[in-house]
Amino acid sequence: MNPRPIAVKPLNGFKLLVTFKNNEQKIFDINPLLDIPMYRKLKDNNLFFQAKVDGMCVYWNDDIDICPDMLYENSVSL
Repeated sequence: MNPRPIAVKPLNGFKLLVTFKNNEQKIFDINPLLDIPMYRKLKDNNLFFQAKVDGMCVYWNDDIDICPDMLYENSVSL
Protein backbone atom coordinates (compact mmCIF):
# COMPACT_ATOMS: atom_id res chain seq x y z
CA MET A 1 0.00 0.00 0.00
CA ASN A 2 1.26 3.44 -0.93
CA PRO A 3 1.64 6.18 1.71
CA ARG A 4 -1.32 8.49 2.15
CA PRO A 5 -1.19 12.26 1.61
CA ILE A 6 -1.02 14.42 4.73
CA ALA A 7 -0.62 17.86 3.11
CA VAL A 8 -1.15 19.49 -0.27
CA LYS A 9 -0.08 22.82 -1.72
CA PRO A 10 -1.54 23.85 -5.09
CA LEU A 11 1.06 25.31 -7.46
CA ASN A 12 0.80 27.37 -10.63
CA GLY A 13 0.39 25.37 -13.81
CA PHE A 14 -2.15 22.99 -12.25
CA LYS A 15 0.38 21.06 -10.21
CA LEU A 16 0.16 19.90 -6.61
CA LEU A 17 2.96 19.61 -4.09
CA VAL A 18 1.88 16.62 -2.03
CA THR A 19 3.46 15.54 1.24
CA PHE A 20 2.89 11.89 2.09
CA LYS A 21 2.77 10.14 5.45
CA ASN A 22 6.36 8.87 4.95
CA ASN A 23 7.43 12.58 4.68
CA GLU A 24 8.15 12.20 0.97
CA GLN A 25 7.21 15.21 -1.16
CA LYS A 26 6.16 14.77 -4.76
CA ILE A 27 4.70 16.87 -7.57
CA PHE A 28 1.46 15.71 -9.16
CA ASP A 29 0.55 17.27 -12.52
CA ILE A 30 -3.20 17.57 -12.90
CA ASN A 31 -3.09 18.80 -16.52
CA PRO A 32 -3.70 15.34 -18.06
CA LEU A 33 -6.93 15.07 -16.05
CA LEU A 34 -8.44 18.44 -16.95
CA ASP A 35 -10.28 17.13 -20.03
CA ILE A 36 -12.03 14.40 -18.03
CA PRO A 37 -15.55 15.65 -17.18
CA MET A 38 -15.15 15.13 -13.41
CA TYR A 39 -12.00 17.32 -13.31
CA ARG A 40 -12.93 20.06 -15.83
CA LYS A 41 -14.08 22.43 -13.09
CA LEU A 42 -10.50 22.51 -11.78
CA LYS A 43 -9.55 24.70 -14.75
CA ASP A 44 -10.99 27.47 -12.55
CA ASN A 45 -7.98 28.62 -10.50
CA ASN A 46 -10.23 29.73 -7.65
CA LEU A 47 -11.43 26.16 -7.21
CA PHE A 48 -8.08 24.50 -7.99
CA PHE A 49 -6.32 26.46 -5.23
CA GLN A 50 -8.84 25.18 -2.65
CA ALA A 51 -7.33 21.67 -2.64
CA LYS A 52 -7.43 19.93 0.74
CA VAL A 53 -6.33 16.63 2.26
CA ASP A 54 -8.47 14.40 4.47
CA GLY A 55 -5.85 11.77 5.38
CA MET A 56 -6.89 9.57 2.48
CA CYS A 57 -7.07 11.66 -0.68
CA VAL A 58 -6.73 15.15 -2.09
CA TYR A 59 -10.13 16.69 -2.70
CA TRP A 60 -11.84 19.94 -3.64
CA ASN A 61 -15.48 19.22 -2.87
CA ASP A 62 -17.87 16.28 -2.58
CA ASP A 63 -17.56 15.58 -6.31
CA ILE A 64 -13.85 16.02 -7.07
CA ASP A 65 -11.00 14.04 -5.51
CA ILE A 66 -7.91 12.05 -6.45
CA CYS A 67 -7.25 8.66 -4.91
CA PRO A 68 -4.04 8.26 -2.90
CA ASP A 69 -2.57 5.53 -5.10
CA MET A 70 -3.00 7.62 -8.23
CA LEU A 71 -1.39 10.58 -6.46
CA TYR A 72 1.61 8.63 -5.28
CA GLU A 73 2.23 6.50 -8.38
CA ASN A 74 1.82 9.35 -10.87
CA SER A 75 3.82 11.99 -9.04
CA VAL A 76 7.44 12.99 -9.52
CA SER A 77 9.76 12.94 -6.51
CA LEU A 78 11.55 16.15 -5.59
